[in-house]
Amino acid sequence: MNLHEYQGKEILSRSGVRVQRGYVATTPEEAVEAAKKLADETGTGFWVVKAQVHAGGRGKAGGVKLAKNLDEVYEKAKQILGMTLVTPQTGKKGKKVHQVLIAEDVYYPGESKPEEYYMSVMLNREKGQNMIMYSPEGGMNIEEVAEKKPEKIFLEYIDPAHGLQDFQARRIAFNLGLSGQAFKEMVKFVKALYKAYTQNDASLFEINPVLKTSDNKILAVDSKVVIDNNALFRHPDIAAMRDIREENPIEVEAKEAGLNYVALDGNVGCMVNGAGLAMATMDLIKQSGGEPANFLDVGGTADAERVEKGFRIILKDPKVKAILVNIFGGIVRADRVAQGIVDAYNNMKGEIHVPIIVRLQGTNADKAKELIEKSGIPVHFVTEFKEAADKVKALVSA
Repeated sequence: MNLHEYQGKEILSRSGVRVQRGYVATTPEEAVEAAKKLADETGTGFWVVKAQVHAGGRGKAGGVKLAKNLDEVYEKAKQILGMTLVTPQTGKKGKKVHQVLIAEDVYYPGESKPEEYYMSVMLNREKGQNMIMYSPEGGMNIEEVAEKKPEKIFLEYIDPAHGLQDFQARRIAFNLGLSGQAFKEMVKFVKALYKAYTQNDASLFEINPVLKTSDNKILAVDSKVVIDNNALFRHPDIAAMRDIREENPIEVEAKEAGLNYVALDGNVGCMVNGAGLAMATMDLIKQSGGEPANFLDVGGTADAERVEKGFRIILKDPKVKAILVNIFGGIVRADRVAQGIVDAYNNMKGEIHVPIIVRLQGTNADKAKELIEKSGIPVHFVTEFKEAADKVKALVSA
């Protein structure tokens, strides 16, 4: 589950990470009140108005603006709220901004620009260890740094059985070129960041930039946080932070229907049972010249209701040119799935406007084929993977 910047900073702060302070607002009037409250707490008269969407690249897209007085806070908040922010991470459609973070300006007026670093914590699946990735060149162009200056990207691997060691935190501070008080502050920062990552069952904590102020304070100016969905039952407070407005509405609908669905960018809808078969099916579609439009696992109870829900969800994607149903009858009998397909098709007469390819194998597969053939519904029944691939190729290229 993705979190907004202000939510990620709240979690970081609980773990002892120093963060850029701020308050969220949903109207320009609330933004002004938030700015006044910050001014009382920090003594500063400058603020940063930051769009809150689940995407990076907000600054370059016009979603982060500096305000030097309360009138500017109002105007900048008014400009950002309601805008559609388009960044490399939002896709062409962009995301509508429903709220802004009014944050303190941590770049002290009259002083030279402070040093910015990049830091993230994530799981390295190949090594089976957690990993801290960091760079002395943080800020908006970190992707360019990774591409053109790979030697500026450092990695620290952490055995989850032993946790982050003191010498590793010190090595990170050393590689960032710090010394004195700033070195000590960075060591504390790294330890607190890793604590936040592990205690909250996160799959990603990304801070860009991590800032060193002129008085040697180290703080998180931004935060991108992703929490493992499978661990949310342990964190009801974090689960309550979910903002479904930021999620794909089709994925939200599928989740409410008890289906495992992930939207992709292709033209062939997939309906399968089991994640392994789903991956194989998507490979099959790719090899046949098509592109998978989704990952949809109906699970072990592929009855008429679930199949119908699956069809309806897949057909919400206007790019879909064909649907491939590929189900192995193990726990669930193939003939029961076939009956579910027939019933779903009959319930949706006139709504299904793309060809459907059905491959059913396993328990009672012969009965499943007979049932579909006798039903008279216009689906393409296949037996082998290659046959399914050939049929997909013929239909998507037609």
